[in-house]
Amino acid sequence: PWVDRISADTWRYLLLGLTLPVVGWAGRHFYIRAWQGIRHRAADMNTLIALGTGAAFLFSLATTIVDDWFVARGVSPQVYYEAVVWIIALVLLGNLLEVRAKARTWGALRGLIALRPATARVVRDGIESVIQLNKVRPGDELVVRPGESIPADGIILHGTSHVDESMLTGEPLPVRKQAGDTVIGATLNRNGAFHFRVTGTGQSTVLSQVVRLVREAQGSKPPIQRLADRISAVFVPVVILLALATFVVWFVTGPVPSYLHGLVAAVTVLIIACPCAMGLAVPTAVMVATGRGAELGVLIKGGEALERTGDIDVVVLDKTGTVTEGRPAVRSVQLVSHSAWTEGQVLQLAASVERLSEHPLGEAIVAETERRGLPLIPVREFTTSTGNGVTALVDGHQVVVGRRLFLEEHGVPSKVWLREEVSDQGQTPVYVAVDGSPAAIIGIADPLRATSAAAARSLRQLGLELVMLSGDDRRTAEAVARMIGVDRVVAEVQPAGKLDEIRRLQAEGKTVAMVGDGLNDAPALAQADIGIAMGGGTTVAVEAATITLMRSDLRGVVDGIALSRRTMRIIRQNLFWAFVYNIIGIPLAAGVLYPRFGVLLSPAIAAAAMAAS
Repeated sequence: PWVDRISADTWRYLLLGLTLPVVGWAGRHFYIRAWQGIRHRAADMNTLIALGTGAAFLFSLATTIVDDWFVARGVSPQVYYEAVVWIIALVLLGNLLEVRAKARTWGALRGLIALRPATARVVRDGIESVIQLNKVRPGDELVVRPGESIPADGIILHGTSHVDESMLTGEPLPVRKQAGDTVIGATLNRNGAFHFRVTGTGQSTVLSQVVRLVREAQGSKPPIQRLADRISAVFVPVVILLALATFVVWFVTGPVPSYLHGLVAAVTVLIIACPCAMGLAVPTAVMVATGRGAELGVLIKGGEALERTGDIDVVVLDKTGTVTEGRPAVRSVQLVSHSAWTEGQVLQLAASVERLSEHPLGEAIVAETERRGLPLIPVREFTTSTGNGVTALVDGHQVVVGRRLFLEEHGVPSKVWLREEVSDQGQTPVYVAVDGSPAAIIGIADPLRATSAAAARSLRQLGLELVMLSGDDRRTAEAVARMIGVDRVVAEVQPAGKLDEIRRLQAEGKTVAMVGDGLNDAPALAQADIGIAMGGGTTVAVEAATITLMRSDLRGVVDGIALSRRTMRIIRQNLFWAFVYNIIGIPLAAGVLYPRFGVLLSPAIAAAAMAAS
């Protein structure tokens, strides 16, 4: 009963007092941004919110201060303060939901950063001590005990353990680590102790690079976002014109007081048409997708890469280090008939030459020779032909090691070689000749990754064409391709040949993804529509790629493509429903149902509908 004893004037001033903090403080940025947009001749969501709530607030302010003027003209002084408050509150609620979505995408990274210890156990001059993490420098020797987080990136010097890298790579099982293996800062050491040499601290660590890439990706715009922005730039002025037209129609044809009905209908049109859904449809999806990709160990460099990945037609796989583990080893040594050399002597001569080469197959020959305890012999007149072979004088003998064609170029006849059973077994043949005569074929095998066949099968199920590139001879490459189920093989290609193959596929109108890990893959990765670098690859390959897999597993390619396709489907659905909502909502707000059904939407209901969209 006491409510009835308070005058309408008092209520209006009370509501004004409650609304001012909402307009002047909580929602002030809407008006500031709208004014900045008008100064730059641009209109966006803030323009519609500012116009709608501003018109409702100013009209209510006028009826509060000069209510007698309205009464004298037969108009009851109505106020719409509650609509202003509801509109701003609901838009802010939408902003809050957006921020929460963004916060969730950073949850995994924040959790990983939180695992980074504040201190590190360092060994200097043979003395072990504990120092602050920010005092650790590259080259320091650190000690990690069971259950501790690894302080920085580095290479294990001695000791073995299993390291949980799941927060960074998405790999659920701990990874065995031993001397020579790399470790990543902030990952968790499980059950062993080891010493490692620091290679990266601060901003140079893998973790910092992951955070930077995810932040850049979430701040970038895919092409579909630019389309949505262009539509919004036209949409906002059109809505303003529709609101003005609504006011005019109500003013001319509406019931008394027609201008009041016209004003409320115009404000309702402005509010219900706020393109919140349109503005959030793309960036929120990109934000969540790139964050989810980081959780899966798939780093996507930007919104454009995210969008284009879903359009891939062909996936080109480099063999060594991608399909295989990239750890070649000698499996057999076949001596040529009537060879004057023993198996050990051939290995010793070949390894002495290959010691000066950086080719992975050469490293395998050197490693096998060292395993057998055979000493290496000094060489003279060493020459190399990248990807083909090497020559040198070893203990007075001219030794040539490499491809069959390379040996033919050096005058070694090819018809005397044995039948290449090693190629049929998936081994790469390396030919060795001494003093112009064939000596032996060394069979080198690089084991397949355990997940390569399953990943290839999943890629085919996605409707993708698979091509495998290899510098190996054709029979070896085809044997590996049969093992994983790839039909098309391009073998015996140099780095330039890989680049040409990518260009040829693109000339056929196909969208091509290249997956590689080595220095020689960098040109092809850069040329491909989407370059995907394996996490264990070289820095050059990772920099040239648009997607980096934090784990050396081809299933990451499947995850990346599936994530892109699902994200783009969600984005298109978001934009579709945003437009459908406006096509239905604007006529309702304008009062199209009023003549027949007497139904009108209030600005507050329009604000609720806009936020719900």
